[in-house]
Amino acid sequence: MNILFISLGCDKNLVDSEKMLGLLNQHGYQITDDETQADVIVINTCCFINDAKEESVQSILEMAEYRRSGSCRALIVTGCLAQRYQQEILDEIEEVDAVLGTSSYDSILTAIDEALAGNHYQKFEEIDRLALPEGKRLVTTGGHYAYLKIAEGCDKHCTYCIIPKIRGDYRSVPMEQLLAEAEALAKEGAKELILVAQETTLYGVDLYGKKSLHILIQKLCQIPGFRWIRVLYCYPEEIYGELIETMKTESKFCHYLDLPIQHASNAILKRMGRRTTREDLLRIIDTLRKEIPDIILRTTLITGFPGETQEQHDELMDFVDEVEFNRLGVFPYSPEEGTPAADMPDQIPEEVKQERRQELMELQQDIAFEQAEKMVGRTLWAMIEGKVADENAYIARTYGDAPNVDGYLFIHTDEILVSGDFARVKIAGACEYDLIGELEK
Repeated sequence: MNILFISLGCDKNLVDSEKMLGLLNQHGYQITDDETQADVIVINTCCFINDAKEESVQSILEMAEYRRSGSCRALIVTGCLAQRYQQEILDEIEEVDAVLGTSSYDSILTAIDEALAGNHYQKFEEIDRLALPEGKRLVTTGGHYAYLKIAEGCDKHCTYCIIPKIRGDYRSVPMEQLLAEAEALAKEGAKELILVAQETTLYGVDLYGKKSLHILIQKLCQIPGFRWIRVLYCYPEEIYGELIETMKTESKFCHYLDLPIQHASNAILKRMGRRTTREDLLRIIDTLRKEIPDIILRTTLITGFPGETQEQHDELMDFVDEVEFNRLGVFPYSPEEGTPAADMPDQIPEEVKQERRQELMELQQDIAFEQAEKMVGRTLWAMIEGKVADENAYIARTYGDAPNVDGYLFIHTDEILVSGDFARVKIAGACEYDLIGELEK
């Protein structure tokens, strides 16, 4: 039985997909990447912003063609879009045979059995349930790095965000379960472990009564096989002393943090429901850079939030210019039905959102190029990602580069390097967002 699996959206969704793939693989299903050969098609959807929603809907409609033609016997939709629009999907896309909510993806085997038997199937358990399927994940990232989802849901309730309604309240995965999963990933060959959640910094508060991310990292660092442990999605107001100290003392802990700040105008931050002020952000960033001088900081911003004035946009521009983040992504505000921000007055025209995004990206481009130039002359460990076609060159990443979101390091050499290996590389130059290096002699 051949199954085509399409995973959309974020790396947290990817972990759910890999767990479903693991269940399918253990029960004898064959995974295919050819939709014409698929007996079953599973789409794990996203709907965080409008573009993601449109991509998910388009994927379902495209795969529905194969269900209609008879080459596919079952079409199953899971993930965030399924959770949010379950009835609409079943009512409006008749080719869909089964729909699973975000807390029910571990029922994928039952969903397939029911669909193949000719039954329409849907399962939406309590949204705050923590799905913990047993068995080995089928890692899809190439094997030398892997994501570890340490928590589900979110309690922040930012006014623009739909996640709490489709993923539930914050709930940490028990530490013993995470350590067992990490050990299995290391045995499979993962050299880099990337910790993800909607908010990683609060890990353990619900289970252990206190922030425990630093304890989890200390235990993960003891697992043989890992060279790097990276943490994404740390809300700045939740950064705490023991976490900074662990970053300083644990050699495997990459000096890299993703701090999604979203804005720097106090008025906008308040309307967003964020827990920080501009002054808080400056203090937190200053502390991190003083304590860890070589830290790489990434952030994300939203332009055109309802009511954002030109003056408030200029405040954000000034903040970015002052702070000089190493990495930065910008998204135009996307109104999501069911969120408070979608009903706020003074919605900003799309063209203004895009213009403001472009201004920020042009400013950040200059900053990023300067930051890259400052790396020249340093010698760093780099993880080999692959070979450049038809050239004696390899693609690699440094500790300052998370996969799929940051830049690359290009190494020109006649030596044979293998993906997942680490090499000492001297940075010889910079080309826009990327670095150029040579193997240390």
